[in-house]
Amino acid sequence: MHIDILKVFCDLSDLRSFSRTAEKHLLSQSAVSQQLAQLELTHKCQLINRKKRPIELTKAGQLLYQASKDILDRYEQLKTDLNALSKSSSSRVNVAAIFSIGMHTLPEYVKKFMVSYPDVNVHIEYFSASRIYELVLSGNVDIGLVAVPKRDKRLEVYDFEDEPLVMVCSPKHPFSHDQQVDIHRLQFEKFIAFEKSVPTRAWIDSILERYNVAVRSVMEFDNIETIKRAVEINSGISILPQTAVLPELSSGTIKAIPFSNEKFVRTTGIILRKGKIIGQAGRYFIELLRKKRET
Repeated sequence: MHIDILKVFCDLSDLRSFSRTAEKHLLSQSAVSQQLAQLELTHKCQLINRKKRPIELTKAGQLLYQASKDILDRYEQLKTDLNALSKSSSSRVNVAAIFSIGMHTLPEYVKKFMVSYPDVNVHIEYFSASRIYELVLSGNVDIGLVAVPKRDKRLEVYDFEDEPLVMVCSPKHPFSHDQQVDIHRLQFEKFIAFEKSVPTRAWIDSILERYNVAVRSVMEFDNIETIKRAVEINSGISILPQTAVLPELSSGTIKAIPFSNEKFVRTTGIILRKGKIIGQAGRYFIELLRKKRET
């Protein structure tokens, strides 16, 4: 059964006229009749009541009409997806990441990717976690990278890197000379926190609650970079991913002290929209992102 025959049958059902259907498809009325007869012969049933004017579908015809519309819609979607696949294989991979991951974690993966796909541009933009979920779900980006990923039935979520969490402070802070710090020593310390809308805030709060530690939140920000600036001027201490403070550690403007209690980490994740067509280059980039985690 050919797609073109189903198109003729659907148009015949909608237009309810052999002549108008023939005109639309640049066919003769006889050719339309022959295609209808072929369908009826194939399915061994009458599809149209020819005695009625205008013509009407039989019950069997109505069933075939609904099924044919579904088949044609899915076929058009298939063509669209195949076209998108072809384009995405040769153009670029669109990635949305929170700033800390995009700046400090992704570069090594991009370098590895460019060895295999030197002509494909990995386009990285930085957004808040909530905005990244919106962009991935709308299909405007191929890959999202967030901290503390949430599960959603519309998304495929894969573990990325576990980032070690450390206590950070100014070189002027009394903790700055310690090799390790017990988390209980943070009790009632001035603390630079993430805003409550940031997933990492709830993650760090849960760690502090588990150890029954209460800090004094003196400032709240929605991003790591601003928190680091506040820590540098000794406005308070904070808990941040170690990878995010490597530049400040190198320059000596921030001290990072590991915890003696246990190795605290912040989970990060890769989020993809279920059913989204991603080209060969994009799939390879996802494999790279997952490979380190799986090994």
